[in-house]
Amino acid sequence: MAHAIHGYAGSCSNIHGHSYELHVTVSAQVPEEDYIASPGFIIDFKELKNLVKTYIVEKLDHKLLLSQAFVKKNRGIKNLENLILWKNEPTAENILLYMKRTIAAILPENVRLIQLRLYETADSYAEWTKND
Repeated sequence: MAHAIHGYAGSCSNIHGHSYELHVTVSAQVPEEDYIASPGFIIDFKELKNLVKTYIVEKLDHKLLLSQAFVKKNRGIKNLENLILWKNEPTAENILLYMKRTIAAILPENVRLIQLRLYETADSYAEWTKND
């Protein structure tokens, strides 16, 4: 996915891309026992991966994510086929908050989203952790 940060003084103000990597941590209320009853997990990893793929990856993969402010200053790109327009700047932090809202809304009722970590590069990431 590609993006640019409007109003930023550095090189990220230009359109550039990343191969993002998302780590998802979930939890659930389980009985106070030494094990989780059959089938032994709170959500199948395959099911979780499919949810993330359908609602996150397929929506953002090979897209250009820009803010309305960026497009207003660069009107020539407003008609690009792969453009996704946001009100806010598409920083890693804002992308992560979008992912948090999206994933939390699609998880099964008994599964809670606990943590997300979105890597923009191998050693740069934004992280969200549930506080309660």
